[in-house]
Amino acid sequence: MSPRLLPSGVRAYLAFVRTNRRLLAFGLFTAALSGFGQTFYIGLFNPQLREAFSLSHGELGLVYGGATLASAALLPWLGRLYDSVDLRLFLIGAASLLALGCLLLFGAGGLVGLLGAFFLLRVGGQGLMGHIALTTMARRFHGGRGKAVSIAAMGFPLPEALLPLAAVALLAMLEWRAAWAVNAGLVVVLFLPLLLWLLHGASDGEAPEPGGHRTGRDHTLREVVRDGRFALLVPATFVGPFVVTIAFFHQVPMAHAKGWSTELVASGLTLFALGHVVGLFGGGPLVDRWSAARVFVPTLLPLAAAMAVLALFQGAWAALLWPGLMGLGMGLSASATSSLLAELYGVAHLGAIRSLLHSFAIVSTAVGPPALGRLLDVGIGTGPIAAGLATGVAVAGLLAATGIARYRASE
Repeated sequence: MSPRLLPSGVRAYLAFVRTNRRLLAFGLFTAALSGFGQTFYIGLFNPQLREAFSLSHGELGLVYGGATLASAALLPWLGRLYDSVDLRLFLIGAASLLALGCLLLFGAGGLVGLLGAFFLLRVGGQGLMGHIALTTMARRFHGGRGKAVSIAAMGFPLPEALLPLAAVALLAMLEWRAAWAVNAGLVVVLFLPLLLWLLHGASDGEAPEPGGHRTGRDHTLREVVRDGRFALLVPATFVGPFVVTIAFFHQVPMAHAKGWSTELVASGLTLFALGHVVGLFGGGPLVDRWSAARVFVPTLLPLAAAMAVLALFQGAWAALLWPGLMGLGMGLSASATSSLLAELYGVAHLGAIRSLLHSFAIVSTAVGPPALGRLLDVGIGTGPIAAGLATGVAVAGLLAATGIARYRASE
């Protein structure tokens, strides 16, 4: 099809991508690299980890939660280095932590090694890679910030779609530990050189679109944490990662309790990735048109609907619908969250502010797996758990709506 026959909005989107392809590709592939430290991937090795280390659901969740909590404590300090350290050095350090985590899981002989591996995977992957990707987009783009963040965030569903299939293939050929040695090699040999090459050719401070929604006055981290309105926003920024983490970490036992097969679970992960991509494609232009402050709270609605479907229905269609809705909500919110921070607090200290919020999200993901594992161990069903999560999402949305309304009233 000739580009002239495409709608004007699509043509503008494609032109934006062409103009900024290297920097956008850097953001996308950096986000994709976080997959090795994300719960959806580590959770695929749940049965092997429990067998190798003789752990129950709750015990494995406790080890994982402890490592995640420790990574959350370190992330605010590491994340603020983004504002003062050369990005290339920061990237090399983060990738090194991730690769070391993969190698440690390959060689772990006991609980201490398992704890250390989880810690490094969470810091280097789930923590710093996503932080680098989204903070770079929010800082370097202005008029097209929403699209830039959403394009980079498409790197998150890429591994969600591909890594589960790759893990199944690796486990068919290799022992599970060897699969993690392969992961370490991919980080160091493939991803890190690619990212450094893309960053070397990308220009700084690209803002090809005029106008756009305002960037707020630059706030220091101290100013932000002392603002009571900020506290109202915090739950909505981590409720998505919290729900997704606990749902994916215990996805196999929760699905089996519903009568769903492992193959159906894998299909649901693919639909999660598809929903995530749809949300990202739609969310970026919405942010650029209406502002992140207006679209942030509505992005939580698909997540609440996903938990309602999981709570209320047993059919195979529900096994496919709820992850699709959850992915849609995660895609929409990923487009809005980093842009919202720039609109409200500026970009000079965005690394420090975003890493603080990200650490809250990590704390929530640390608490979730052991708590849910304990509920499963004592016989609490998937339905009541999902209903409670749906209620939590709704409450977080109401608090965020109140906080944003107070910001607008003070302008």
